[in-house]
Amino acid sequence: MPGTAARYLYLTRHGEATPDESGLTEAGRRQAVLLGERLRDAPLTAVHHGPLARAAETARLVGAQLDGVPVRVCDAAGDYVPYHPSREELPADAADGLLGFLEQFPAGDRARGAELAAEAVARFTGPVEGDEPRHELVVTHNFLVGWLVRAALDAPAWRWVGLDHANAALTVIRYAPGRPPSLVLLNDTSHLPRPLRWTGFPPGLHV
Repeated sequence: MPGTAARYLYLTRHGEATPDESGLTEAGRRQAVLLGERLRDAPLTAVHHGPLARAAETARLVGAQLDGVPVRVCDAAGDYVPYHPSREELPADAADGLLGFLEQFPAGDRARGAELAAEAVARFTGPVEGDEPRHELVVTHNFLVGWLVRAALDAPAWRWVGLDHANAALTVIRYAPGRPPSLVLLNDTSHLPRPLRWTGFPPGLHV
């Protein structure tokens, strides 16, 4: 009978995107290359990415720094609202702001987002069959990183909101057999020089 082994899930948000989100800025391309250089010694077996151009370009540039690691597109790694909370789930003093933020996304996309979020959890999380640990990178978007971190911490479903991730930052979650998930790294930007950290965030959030 095959056993189970640990999964190491590497998560990153795409590099800085152009205003029309048709690709990456020069800074975003540099962020992606530097992330790939950081991951050269990681035993990655695959790079998965969402279908949008900014994620696909990031994944291509990261993959170009790696040795023979396949780069694959996956709808579950895309950009979508993974869960739309009800007012009753939210803190009373934050409900109006959070629900107002979510109202900008079409109601018709909610069911599809929930389906993709469930697919992402099934595909990318938990221990793996066999005796060898698995290391995979998912190049995605802010919302899915927040959703998977929330799930790893067993936080309330709505708590993916506000778990913001920097462009080309690195988060690593370890799923070991018989143990709860553990955050090995969270939103780490140590591979980026200061001018390339926290792109798109207001100055008060640059840390």
